Amino acid sequence: MAITVNLRYTGQNGSALKFAKEMTESGTVAAIRAEAGNLRYEYYQSFEDPETVLLIDSWENQEAIDVHHASPMMTTIATLRDKYDLHMTVERYVSEETPETENKWIRQ
Repeated sequence: MAITVNLRYTGQNGSALKFAKEMTESGTVAAIRAEAGNLRYEYYQSFEDPETVLLIDSWENQEAIDVHHASPMMTTIATLRDKYDLHMTVERYVSEETPETENKWIRQ
């Protein structure tokens, strides 16, 4: 049962996108993806609100998230978040198997 967290970072004058670029170009994203239990760590820019960037952050379980939150990586993220004066909203989801009734709508 994976846990996925959607974090929306919002700023001004392109700061959210600059944050995501620095996270990626500094190697921080690669380091997070290499952490035990990380399943997905990807940034997306909103078409509707160019000042918002969505992070989809998925982990195998709560233990993996707790280890990540206790790592020095969180200080790096918090420092960059402050640097770009970003505000956040967070949504958390627990995955389950796709019901057979929905499989006919999924094109692979």
